[in-house]
Amino acid sequence: MVGPEIVQQTIDKIEMIREKIKVSQSRQKSYHDKRRKALEFEVDNHVFLRDTPVTGVGRALKSRKLTSCFIGLYQISEKVGDVAYRITLPPSLVNLHDVFHVSQLRRYIVDPSHVVQLDDVEVRDNLTVETLPMRIEDREVKQLRGKEITLVKVVWGGPAGGNVTWELESQMRDSYPELFP
Repeated sequence: MVGPEIVQQTIDKIEMIREKIKVSQSRQKSYHDKRRKALEFEVDNHVFLRDTPVTGVGRALKSRKLTSCFIGLYQISEKVGDVAYRITLPPSLVNLHDVFHVSQLRRYIVDPSHVVQLDDVEVRDNLTVETLPMRIEDREVKQLRGKEITLVKVVWGGPAGGNVTWELESQMRDSYPELFP
């Protein structure tokens, strides 16, 4: 009678293990549910898209190490299921599927400080922008193949907004004599 008793003990132990697993799973689920927020979006809401290998956005953007975790500001065009939304993607992401799980989206909260004022920039016919030098900051003499070349450090104004470059002093004297005393 040793055989049936061992089988019954084994069955009892398996039942006990199953019950303990269920209790443990239930406890873990309750911990998870406390932290979980039910995310729902409305049509025409704006969202950010998580940049992960799962969404494929990183491959589409050729993302690098230091890119942000969320990209863009996209508009929800429709609710596809309980947890899926179709978003309007720009032409640069046309190779992605436009339906995303709610976990891949983050709500955008409208903030007036996010609006960036653009400067009026006048572009010429040859697609260049006029930038004028503001001042000369430094002067340096370089030796190049037995010649001495004088360079000046120029701070540029206009749309360039404080760019600093090294230029040939002779060219700058010809173009902008008012900078030199």
